[in-house]
Amino acid sequence: MLSMRPLVVAFAAALAAPTAIAADPLACSDFYSYVNGAWLKQAQIAPDRTRAGTFSDLREANAQRLLATLATLKPGDAALDTPGKKLAVAYYASGLDAAAIERAGLAPLRPLLAEIEALQSPAQLPALLARLNRAGISGPLSAGVGLDAADKRRYRLSIGQSGLGLPDRDDYGRDDERTRLLKVALDAYTVKLLVLGGTDTDEAAKAAAALRAFEARLAGASLTRVAMRDPKVVYNPRTAQQLDAEAPGFDWAAYLRGLGLADGVTVNVAQPAFAREVAKMAGDEPIALWRTYLRLRLLDAAAPRLPRAYVEAHFAYNSAAVLGLEKPQSRQRQVIDDISGRTGASPLAEGLGQLFVAEAFSPQAKARAVQMVTDVKAAFRARIEQLDWMSAPTKRRAMAKLDALALKIGYPDRWRTYEGLVIPSDDYAGNWLRANAWFYDDRLADIDKPVDRGRWFTSPHIVNAFAGGLNDISFPAGILQPPFFDGNGDTAANYGGIGAVIGHEIIHHFDDRGRQFDENGNLAPWWGDDDVQAYRQRAARLAAQYSRYAPLPGQHINGQQTLGENISDLGGLNVALDALGIALAREAGSADRAVDQSAERRFFVSYATIWRDNMREQALFNQLRTGNHSPARYRVIGTLANVDGFAKAFGCPAGSPMLAPPGERIAIW
Repeated sequence: MLSMRPLVVAFAAALAAPTAIAADPLACSDFYSYVNGAWLKQAQIAPDRTRAGTFSDLREANAQRLLATLATLKPGDAALDTPGKKLAVAYYASGLDAAAIERAGLAPLRPLLAEIEALQSPAQLPALLARLNRAGISGPLSAGVGLDAADKRRYRLSIGQSGLGLPDRDDYGRDDERTRLLKVALDAYTVKLLVLGGTDTDEAAKAAAALRAFEARLAGASLTRVAMRDPKVVYNPRTAQQLDAEAPGFDWAAYLRGLGLADGVTVNVAQPAFAREVAKMAGDEPIALWRTYLRLRLLDAAAPRLPRAYVEAHFAYNSAAVLGLEKPQSRQRQVIDDISGRTGASPLAEGLGQLFVAEAFSPQAKARAVQMVTDVKAAFRARIEQLDWMSAPTKRRAMAKLDALALKIGYPDRWRTYEGLVIPSDDYAGNWLRANAWFYDDRLADIDKPVDRGRWFTSPHIVNAFAGGLNDISFPAGILQPPFFDGNGDTAANYGGIGAVIGHEIIHHFDDRGRQFDENGNLAPWWGDDDVQAYRQRAARLAAQYSRYAPLPGQHINGQQTLGENISDLGGLNVALDALGIALAREAGSADRAVDQSAERRFFVSYATIWRDNMREQALFNQLRTGNHSPARYRVIGTLANVDGFAKAFGCPAGSPMLAPPGERIAIW
């Protein structure tokens, strides 16, 4: 089991060292290196990981804690006292049963493959796409039930763009060296999957070129990542009748019926232009090419749960070519990640979370974290009151939204019961399909139910935090661990760590996207026109600042694509620093919220430490093109450039490289 002790010891050393060398000008020229430089010189990235750093190391520690627990359990054990635990352990066992996986081959996929091979006309396509969607296979359309953006009292099914093999829609038109190599790797992966699935090698090679052109059409109709950040752009309620008129050539009523909806139900179409292109392609792309495309999408989605040859092909493209990994993770880690999903929202992730929280998050730690949220909210309220660019009516609405903000911390009050889901311990790919289908149907049933504002959409073991659609914030127990948070640790370090994360998630509800939702979480206008203009001017300056950073030669951060995260970093850190003053005053029994220089320094060192990161170049390249977050180094130097409290804490003179000139520092919240 990976011990948490190295993380804690390294963090303590980082807190202590800068105080001893406070006169070092590096603090005012490159604070990221000032705090993390010694670590960066010796940091090594494991061959099966994309990065080393605070986030990734804590994720690994949490995973190892889970693996140690799972090693003591097997299906049927009495210790598995909830449905979630039983199902997660059975699923995990099926993922480790290599012999059963090899024996099964493609058998778990045969019913879906047969339905794909039976596709003979465009008229059959809507029902088939719906069938695949319900099994968790996207492409070219994705479908899922979520909150209605404009009315959070109800759920609504949304359909959207999907189904591209390259990482980004713009990659299909790019011709730089890195993208050319990705295209070659994708073609090789396509051929490999098709051949493994029974296609002749020459035929598969011809299909790869046709599939790239097919996907290029989809890419050309796809919205950019920047455009999709505008919630009004991706909210387009439509009935099947309206879709038939706007996107003719595809039986939308049949598609929605296949998804389990009654006739006449309104759905959200996130990208109407993409829906139109899919409808056109239904009629003018050869039906044989559609069969090949859908077979490829199924094999690609299922590959990590199939025999070894599929797993190796999937790794060679998705992990080695796209992210630069040198070797796969252990099978145990692969299965843990499969159960968890990227954000803990996979069907059985909560079962793992139940195993995790039993030993990782005490009631005392939860109480201290709740107090920190209270402090951060109070600090933010005071900052809203003091804004010189926002009108009084909009301030009142902003404070009402802040007051209504709900908190989810640690783990759910109620666990899922998973009624009707059966997971045998020897059918990995079949379990994946069953869990996907169960999860889709479970969410589909929500459409007729009241919204459950207490429901979690992540698992407690995940190292992340979330700003939810119900004007809420979630902090899983997985991130409420050192060095982000120590229930018995230094107040300044806690507020610079998890306090800044808390501030970040709160500010997300007031960033360029989140500010468009009201106190109930509804997409509705509540800002004065002049306030909107003043906000946009400030946000544009922050976008321009980050767009000037080039983490790789010729590869700049996209300041518009990362804007929401950058606004939240800046506002969250300022709010957390103010909250530290509240906490220290409470601890001292004083009304004075001033923070002494030593505490300020520990606060900022903690902040730089949580963003400690060493990343593979190929993974960094992929993040710059596809990610919504700036690379870790720039989350520190880009944010601190605008923070007056940082300059004061380290005595940085005017003109220091770390600082924007006083008249040019950006303040939004």
